[in-house]
Amino acid sequence: MASRALLLLLLVTSLLGATRISATDEQYELEKDIYPKVPVPAAAPPKAPLKPTTPPPATPPPAQKPPTTTPPPAYKPPTTTPPPAQKPPTTTPPPAQKPPITTPPPAYKPPTTTPPPAQKPPTTTPPPAYKPPTTTPPPAQKPPTTTPPTPAPAAPMPPVRSKKDCEPLCKGRCKLHSRINLCLRACISCCDRCKCVPPGTYGNREMCGKCYTEMTTHGNRPKCP
Repeated sequence: MASRALLLLLLVTSLLGATRISATDEQYELEKDIYPKVPVPAAAPPKAPLKPTTPPPATPPPAQKPPTTTPPPAYKPPTTTPPPAQKPPTTTPPPAQKPPITTPPPAYKPPTTTPPPAQKPPTTTPPPAYKPPTTTPPPAQKPPTTTPPTPAPAAPMPPVRSKKDCEPLCKGRCKLHSRINLCLRACISCCDRCKCVPPGTYGNREMCGKCYTEMTTHGNRPKCP
């Protein structure tokens, strides 16, 4: 399909080109008929200026060089090599005879007498020192451990339903505090939020849970007494 489309395109373009060429030829012939050409007179060629004729310069004949004669090579007399000098034969002297070396007899050594070994006096071992018998002390008796009595279970805390229930409980909690008014204010606000006041005048804060123990002031100090 693609090759057919290409062939069609080529045919169309060739037809368009032929029609354009024929149209331009017809237009050119019409213009020929309408506008006849006027002959233009040809311009006369410019005349070249006449130059005076000068005779050619006379060339002198080439100078002849005399023939060069090469001198004959100088005669060298033949060099005679002297005969090699003959060296007199060298006579090797006979080796010098060394007198025989006589070894002297070994010197006589008198026999050495070994002295008898010195007798050591018998060593007497002293008797072992007497050690008194060691008496082991009797084991220390541990006093009987007395188990402390288990504390009685704390009385159940009264239920807190409103802020009015916190006031009597906080008065009992803060009665031994050095600043009772400050303690009462903090205790009532903690009781109102956590609905709990720990028993006693000090400690037992964990009985009211994390709400009571983790409440802090602006300075990150525990707030509830």
